[in-house]
Amino acid sequence: MTLTHQQIFERYLHAGAFTRNPDAFAEMFTEDGVYEAPLMPLRLDGREAIRAGIVALQALPGPEGTLNIAESRYVLHDTADPDTFMAEIDTVFDGPAGGRTTMALMQIFRVRGERIAVLRDYFR
Repeated sequence: MTLTHQQIFERYLHAGAFTRNPDAFAEMFTEDGVYEAPLMPLRLDGREAIRAGIVALQALPGPEGTLNIAESRYVLHDTADPDTFMAEIDTVFDGPAGGRTTMALMQIFRVRGERIAVLRDYFR
């Protein structure tokens, strides 16, 4: 069975944003996978580097507040290449004082089989 782009992305969200599990996140990638965050700049080559890098990224201060899954949204865009898709994401955080913050980001996924071969993650 081959996973759809939607299924791959939902598994990616579960491993990264929802459970913040670096092992599950790294397992989403091929052994030689690449995770890039060009605006940081950051490049992690290989599953083990991705695992260690995600641990370090998750330790950095992020947006203040609690992730609001119900208000967060995404749209997936297919491309002419069947192994490439893009995710346009608005992640909403509920602030401790009652306000909300939205973090917009764009991700480009290149998949091989059911794993991510390259992920370019554009966020600040």
